[in-house]
Amino acid sequence: MGSIRDTYTRYPTTGPVLPAMGYGEKQIEELEATINSTPCDLVLVATPIDLRRLIDIEKPSDRVRYELEEISHPNLEEIIRERLG
Repeated sequence: MGSIRDTYTRYPTTGPVLPAMGYGEKQIEELEATINSTPCDLVLVATPIDLRRLIDIEKPSDRVRYELEEISHPNLEEIIRERLG
């Protein structure tokens, strides 16, 4: 799908995950179509919002949450500052 394909082109190291890069109407439609046409056993929703409230996922799905615990240096802020100045 258009915006998803563009995201993989722009970020080729994304790997085997499906990025949700926005919540506009077109992006949501593309995300739903892509998820529902992808062969998989389970969809893990790890977005800030619960996508299951926005789209109809026709496969088993569960929402996961995560937190970042910085335990060494450079930490995330330092890495971002180094790369973005």
